[in-house]
Parts: sequence; C-alpha cells; structure tokens
Amino acid sequence: MKIQRPSQQTFYSLYGKRLLDIGLSITGLTVACPALLILAVAVKCDSRGPIFFCQHRVGRNGKSFKIWKFRSMVQDAERTGPGITASGDARVTRLGKHLRRWKLDELPQLWNVLTGSMSLVGPRPELPIYVERYNPEQLRVLCVRPGVTDPASVAYCREEELLEAAHDREEFYLKQILPDKLKLNLEYTKKLSLWYDLSLLFRTIKTISDAKVRPQHNEAAEQSVDT
Repeated sequence: MKIQRPSQQTFYSLYGKRLLDIGLSITGLTVACPALLILAVAVKCDSRGPIFFCQHRVGRNGKSFKIWKFRSMVQDAERTGPGITASGDARVTRLGKHLRRWKLDELPQLWNVLTGSMSLVGPRPELPIYVERYNPEQLRVLCVRPGVTDPASVAYCREEELLEAAHDREEFYLKQILPDKLKLNLEYTKKLSLWYDLSLLFRTIKTISDAKVRPQHNEAAEQSVDT
C-alpha cells in the first residue's frame, strides 16, 4: 500500500504533535483513572463478556493496529452483524447506549495515543475491509496517525441515527457517509496545525456535552442523506 506523504511538514507535525499526545494522554489517564475503574466494573456487571473490545484497524502508513474501547455491545457482536452500528442496534448493551452517547467507550484509546498507534486528533481509523475500497487520493488520510477525534467525528456526531433511517445501512455508509468523512479528513491533513488540533478537541468536547439534550440535525449529514 503506497501512501503519499505531505509535501511540506512542520515542526509541529514532525515533533510537536507527538509531544502533545504524550502529555495529554498521560494527564488524561491519570485524572480519569478512578472513572476508568468504575466504568470497567460497570461494563463487567452490566453484561456477559470482556471489559474491553479490541479490534484491528488500519493506521498510519497502512499498518494494522489494535484499537481499544470499553465493550458497549454484546460479546462477539462483530460476528453477528456489520462493522457499523446504527441507533437501536440490538447488539448494544443497556450500559453501552450511554457509553456510546457520551463517547466514554473511547476512553481506553488514550492508551493507544500514549503508545503511539493513535493521536488525539487525526482521521478515525477504519476497518481493513473499508480501507480496501479507498482510491489513491483517499489513501492519503493514512499519512498521519489516526485519531480519537477528527473533523468528521464532529460533523457526523449523529451518524448512528442517520444509519438507522437508511434502507441499506452498509451501502449508505460506504457510498454516502464514508466518502464525505474522507473528504473532511483529507482537508485535515492539509491544514494540520497546533491550533487546528486544539480547536477540534474543544469542538469535540462541546459536541459531547451537547449530548445532554437532543442535538439539532447535523446539516452536513443531512445533505448526504438528501443526495
């Protein structure tokens, strides 16, 4: 898999971004440690199965890595359905609904960030079966570390609801949502900077906090549905 690297790289993209990831991931894991322990116990007590969900995703330069999450679905859910999840998916556990809404299931990815397989901000890593469909231009998103959040995560904060309304969910994801996500993330790789990363982190926090109330329809996502 040949990945085209950015023609110009800055001090931040070469060194600063990784230093920021290490500092914030250590801080996050330290501060969130009590919450992580509570969530781990809650996941174990809520449903049968392991505490963590581990899955192979495609990372920087096309290399496979294991992504970690708190398990929010029934055990072996990936064997009984598609790799995407819609609202109302019967595979999601009672606790999992809340974990996914507040993105708490993503907290273990701070470990991915600390160990270097992910960054706090960067294109969300996809399953190998989806990456195989990327065209040469789309493969450029793999020139940077995948992230816990990215512009597409903010734009498609209600993705699961959109998928629920689709007739063929996987086809809708592959033909409508994924190409638009890749377009947004290609723009990210071109505009990568400290300030852009910080703005995306703050926008992500705001999006999650807005989950307290039912958010308004996502304009970018609605345009994809209408096309």
